[in-house]
Amino acid sequence: MMVSSLLPQLLLLFSFLAPGRAAGGRLSGDPVDLVPATADFGNLVRDQPSGVYFPAGAADLAELVASSYRTESPFGVAARGHGHSIAGQAQAAGGVVVEMGSGSWDPPRVGVNGSGAPYVDAWGGELWVDVLAATLEHGLAPRSWTDYLYLTVGGTLSNAGISGQAFHHGPQISNVFELDVVTGKGELVTCSEDRNSELFFSVLGGLGQFGIITRARIALETAPQRVRWIRVLYSDFSAFTKDQEYLISLHGEAMKFDYVEGFVIVDEGLINNWRSSFFSPRNPVKVSSLGNKGGVLYCLEMTKNYDESSADTIDQEVESLLKRLDFIPVSVFMTDVSYVDFLDRVHKAELKLRAKGLWDVPHPWLNLFVPASRIADFDAGVFKGILANKTTSGPILIYPMNKHKWDDRTSVVIPEEGETFYLVALLRSALDSGDVAQTLEFLSAQNEEILRFCEDRAIPAKQYLPSYADTAEWKRHFGDKWDRFVRRKAAFDPKAILSPGQRIFRPGSTLLSDS
Repeated sequence: MMVSSLLPQLLLLFSFLAPGRAAGGRLSGDPVDLVPATADFGNLVRDQPSGVYFPAGAADLAELVASSYRTESPFGVAARGHGHSIAGQAQAAGGVVVEMGSGSWDPPRVGVNGSGAPYVDAWGGELWVDVLAATLEHGLAPRSWTDYLYLTVGGTLSNAGISGQAFHHGPQISNVFELDVVTGKGELVTCSEDRNSELFFSVLGGLGQFGIITRARIALETAPQRVRWIRVLYSDFSAFTKDQEYLISLHGEAMKFDYVEGFVIVDEGLINNWRSSFFSPRNPVKVSSLGNKGGVLYCLEMTKNYDESSADTIDQEVESLLKRLDFIPVSVFMTDVSYVDFLDRVHKAELKLRAKGLWDVPHPWLNLFVPASRIADFDAGVFKGILANKTTSGPILIYPMNKHKWDDRTSVVIPEEGETFYLVALLRSALDSGDVAQTLEFLSAQNEEILRFCEDRAIPAKQYLPSYADTAEWKRHFGDKWDRFVRRKAAFDPKAILSPGQRIFRPGSTLLSDS
């Protein structure tokens, strides 16, 4: 759609910025602003908005949404943070994309609530790396993270926000005290577990469907200074998962690791890729040297946080924990880094990929939550079957989490079966030396094959960061939570204005048709 054909709608949208109606936000129809708003990290979907809005604060963002709500033909509004979505979830075809990274809001503020627990108040468009910097000035840090810090607070809280700390502290959505939210009616509402609780739990993990997060009050803990970072390898999947599940069962004990993740190595190239960069380039790991004859390997990644005052005991603690595990003995790799360097590890790899022109490529990622009871079937059919020796295009993460650390009142969907479930994240990129379009087609076809395998084998996997094309698929995804999801939508965004890029509801109308 050409920008010129959108001029009448733009003029309508600009009308809400009449004197006295807004506090300084800027609405732009300039192609310089529109073009970036049509893209995201996935580089798979491009939908052009009619305008891009740069809010100066929560009040004028509320007025933007209210202006849509007041019209007979509402326009869609999508909050865009760092643009790290995969399938156009932060886009708004013909509507308005809100650039949450703009504005002159207050910096993150650290405080203590009534119970004495420390917290930080952060704008929804704030990057987690900046939240970390602000809290470290007070010797504090958020408890739960994502692997990549250059994501916005509102963006990760609208999904779940997970990393290797989730087994202990739960996802990021389990570590929020309070939110300020602009609903689909244009109302700015403060909510928490005890105040406007239905909105609070709707928004957390709600895919942006019920409100735009303008402020989050996030739980903090004392920040460690150093991290002992360990990786060990396995050739036996059952030993690998047994050890992972054992480690996350120690979440309430003093002697435990602070972070537990893992990844799958389906060929030798992946073990020394960007995700594994602390292995020395001058001494690369050789799969053949580990006695693994062409099979799949599994890497268990763990960290132990500590301070300089406890440096004399860290070796004994790590050794004691490792003695309980059944990995390949010669495969232990350790390094010691600052807490900040560990949390920011992926960004350093990003800079290397950007320098080589390998960052802004299509990313056909697939993230699944798989019940622990079926993870061995998934390994046999996917890691050793569909993927075996057929991909070198990116890391494949796998790590378990404890269901009791997730609040069922939130909107996020996790497997119903069992207490333990795994994240399986195929973080692949279409960057092979051949035809990018052909590689993208191949990887996308593999993703579909994996989903069909789960369906055919009745593995009740759930997509994390889900993307579906029609209502029937969304109903199947939400399962028993679908009716609650629709009721919440009717209560907080009755004209379906928010996050049209998720393709769950159509702005100003009822549910998407199944066609």
